[in-house]
Amino acid sequence: MKSSLLRMTAATILMLLAPAVTSTLYAHHSFAMYNRDITYVFTGVVDSINPDASHLQINFVPLNEDRDALVRDASGNRVTWNVEMEGAAFSAREGVSTSTFPRGTVFSVALTPLRNGEPGGSRVGGLFKCPEGKPPAAGMHCDSVEGAVHIGEEPLGTPTAAWSP
Repeated sequence: MKSSLLRMTAATILMLLAPAVTSTLYAHHSFAMYNRDITYVFTGVVDSINPDASHLQINFVPLNEDRDALVRDASGNRVTWNVEMEGAAFSAREGVSTSTFPRGTVFSVALTPLRNGEPGGSRVGGLFKCPEGKPPAAGMHCDSVEGAVHIGEEPLGTPTAAWSP
């Protein structure tokens, strides 16, 4: 009698939890949308942060190679990329949040781009935040600037391709 009651209780608990587990699994996506054969490295300026629970996203405008102007397309419009990272809570523990990366922050990140060609990707390796008012030298990234903040345990990713607008 006791074992039947235990089995019935366990089955009831599993049935109650199943919808929550299933909806969580369906809410998360696969990384097949990213081209893992390509890695771009950008140094850019934060435009905004979307602190989503499942994946924090930093929207940024890349700096040109001279590190003195924002990248623009052929029409003169700023090119805005986004980089998807871990969830907002994990990212905040690493030091990435709306308060630590306000608009105008210069940072460097490596990412694997979206396969569909849209300007976005998934973070690869460490992230580096330049000290305020100290962008990197031409052709360099924030990991080369004295006083830069290193986020994550890995170095800045290594590019396998160069992106151009």
